[in-house]
Amino acid sequence: LDGLVWRSRTTENGRRRVNYYVKHLIVGVEGEFSNAIGWITDNKEPKIVCHPVMALVTDMLWSEVALRSFLLSKAWFLLTILVFSLSHVVLNKTQPDSEGFLSDDVLVLNAVCTGFIYICSMGQQVKSHAFATVEAIRGKDFFWYKSFPIPAYLGDWQGAASLALTVVLIFMLGFDPLLHCLGSDADHLFAEHCAGADHIRGVYSLLSSAAMLLYFLLITDLSVLSTRVSAYVLVCGWLLPEVLLSLCGMSFFIVGFACAISTLDQADPDFADIAQSALQLAKIVLVMFSGENYDELQKFPALMFAVASFMVISVVFLLNLLIAQLACAYQAIYLDMVGYARLNRGKIITETMPSVTEARWESFVERLKLDVPVEFGEGDMGLPGGIQVMEPASANITTVDAIRRFGGSTSPDAQWSHEDGYDDEDKFERLEKIIDKAMKRLSKSSGAGGQGLGSGSGSALGSGRSGNSGIDSVDSSNSASK
Repeated sequence: LDGLVWRSRTTENGRRRVNYYVKHLIVGVEGEFSNAIGWITDNKEPKIVCHPVMALVTDMLWSEVALRSFLLSKAWFLLTILVFSLSHVVLNKTQPDSEGFLSDDVLVLNAVCTGFIYICSMGQQVKSHAFATVEAIRGKDFFWYKSFPIPAYLGDWQGAASLALTVVLIFMLGFDPLLHCLGSDADHLFAEHCAGADHIRGVYSLLSSAAMLLYFLLITDLSVLSTRVSAYVLVCGWLLPEVLLSLCGMSFFIVGFACAISTLDQADPDFADIAQSALQLAKIVLVMFSGENYDELQKFPALMFAVASFMVISVVFLLNLLIAQLACAYQAIYLDMVGYARLNRGKIITETMPSVTEARWESFVERLKLDVPVEFGEGDMGLPGGIQVMEPASANITTVDAIRRFGGSTSPDAQWSHEDGYDDEDKFERLEKIIDKAMKRLSKSSGAGGQGLGSGSGSALGSGRSGNSGIDSVDSSNSASK
């Protein structure tokens, strides 16, 4: 990738010309979108995508081509979240009248929002998963979990979360009080409160809460709009397993100490059984255990000792261990988190480009003018296929021009100029190689042992002063010593 960048040795008003020759990273052989971005993101190497060439290409494709298509694809999902929130958060908390019923306008609006969710959101989710599953079956694109084949698109957390949301919406349709109360009251057609729906209202509320969390989890895709925010989200995802591991360890000690405390001879009502003891220990970890309850523990020394031991293990040891784990894990991925954010953006660009119209793509390529030669300097025409930007002169100091210039005619019919001999750099390189060879042979001859070797090498050095070649003298001395 470094070979695709040319920087001018001279500066103009504190700025330096930089040419990025990125035509074939953007445009394919037949003018279509190149597969190079997809290949590089599939490689999942964060340092490569942070290279200035890749950063320029991905930022340009994202801002000028893929961003609008991505936002249009997410606009429908955002509308779905707004309608779901209106139905289950705003209208659900509207105060009823004196008879316990909502107004007819509210009931009708709630019914319209509910129908929109089930038809437009759930229907679209079922359709997309059905098509994705069929494509996976046709292409045999599976991964195996034990002995069960699973479509590859579910290996991504977004695909799995989308499937979970679809399943939750299907269950919500079966437990919706609106459908169970439909027609039960002639005066209120879309009422949600009736005797036939009282036993399912609690289950429906839990499903609604789970659906709301899944909606907001899937909307984290919008973090790709900012590389910094995307990097933060990815870091949270990387550190989440450490938090879950710590919670598992904490749960183990809570259950263990709760069982141990239940066997003690004590009469504290807060630690009456295993469930109560586990609840109070969890409050201790979350700093929700009141000071009055600590005073009650002093009446039971054995219970006080058990709680103090639990606090040392959980609060002092496990929580500080979690902090150390998070610090070490964050330090390990800190240098690459921007690279992973750019990998995520490159993946979204590759997935979004098929939805970009051909006319829009051709207009973008035409604006780049990749077939027009790019100047090396004012009046110094260079090669086509590049994009020129101006960077601060102090950003990348360049003292040697990367272009080798030859005198003569610029006519394509003229032969390429040829220089005999070597330039100064080549002469120094040859001299360095000769000295290295001589030192290696001298070290071999000195390591052969014996005084005869020392005298032979000495005579070799002496003859080297008068002979034609110092290297030949070393060879003759080595043979004489042998």
